[in-house]
Amino acid sequence: MEFNRFKFHPHVADGVKAAGFESPTPIQKDAIPAVMKGRDVMGLAQTGTGKTAAFVLPMLNRLINGERRKTRALIIAPTRELSEQIHKEIIRLGRRTRLRSATIYGGVSMHGQYQKLRKGVDIIVACPGRLLDHVRQSTIDLSGIEMLVLDEADRMFDMGFLPDIRKIIDEIPARRQTLLFSATMPNDIRRLADDVLSNPVTVQVAHAAPAKTVAHALYPVEQNRKTALLLQLLSKTDTDSVLVFTRTKHRAKRVGQQVERAGYSAASLQGNLSQNKRDAALRGFRSGKFQVLVATDIAARGIDVSRISHVINYDMPDTPDAYTHRIGRTGRAEKTGDAFTFITSEDESMVRSIEHLIGRKVERRTLEGFDYAKMPLSREKGLARTTRHPGNNRHRARTAAQGSTRQKRSAAY
Repeated sequence: MEFNRFKFHPHVADGVKAAGFESPTPIQKDAIPAVMKGRDVMGLAQTGTGKTAAFVLPMLNRLINGERRKTRALIIAPTRELSEQIHKEIIRLGRRTRLRSATIYGGVSMHGQYQKLRKGVDIIVACPGRLLDHVRQSTIDLSGIEMLVLDEADRMFDMGFLPDIRKIIDEIPARRQTLLFSATMPNDIRRLADDVLSNPVTVQVAHAAPAKTVAHALYPVEQNRKTALLLQLLSKTDTDSVLVFTRTKHRAKRVGQQVERAGYSAASLQGNLSQNKRDAALRGFRSGKFQVLVATDIAARGIDVSRISHVINYDMPDTPDAYTHRIGRTGRAEKTGDAFTFITSEDESMVRSIEHLIGRKVERRTLEGFDYAKMPLSREKGLARTTRHPGNNRHRARTAAQGSTRQKRSAAY
């Protein structure tokens, strides 16, 4: 099946062609016809399945006809990064439509956002909290909303946004088309779907077992040896671009700093960063300036980098679905990738759940030459000073002078 079967408006079809799309993904194949018929849709799909285009393309097709510079579509997303990713997809696919999109989220000036809104926008991509701030200050008008999209609803539930979402829904017309996308369907999300969707079409891609292009491995290690293992694993593995997941934002910051002090080009992505620093970390990771990015689950939503060679779970995720989300960042676009997970004795139950999801036992590995016993503090510091660079052997041929420069930059950071 080709995209021309959907019979998009010529300007929308031009965007599809320019993006290089050829055949629709399963979620696009099933969701787009239902959305174009005006039906409410409940989509069950993981990150990386093409779901953004599944709602953006029919949205553009609908909005291209009708009044301009009046907000007719609202997309609600859990994080700033995902909001920006959706916004960029709208720009990419809608380049010929002349429809305007704007992002609304916290951490940046409300006044700047208001100025964009005053000029008139057709589509708003927003995080719930800041959107409600604009509603309360009457700087945004939602009375003309024809399409509402709730993206990654399960993550919004995890972040405590459901009460805000219900308040937002009270502000928009009851007569509208609503699309809800979620990777999982906990009871609270199912109740929300029952409340906001009218006779929906349910579209579900096969439950997210991890991509077959990803190889899995478990590294048993004590909690206090994780950072040392991470550094030595990076030094002994041919890596290109590495995404490291931690459970908390404080740990993401600390581990990122330790990796950078060890001589790697690294950054962290977590909720305490300003928006400018978050954007800089993402840009640097996408461009290859940073070979290692340490992030929390929430901050990592919206990372769309096809060249990630390794995902390392410094901390075990909370659920098998979260594991799938994390490792789905590698092995994309038909490339192969590796997923390494550090496990402690407390993680065995989750390991069994993940193995059930994968359908097989995951290999346990030990790293040759690594001292799994706690080292003296002086030796730990010596390890942290070792200058290495992730990547192929050509990276490891960097000179000591380059390593010194990186360390100075790290200290300044």
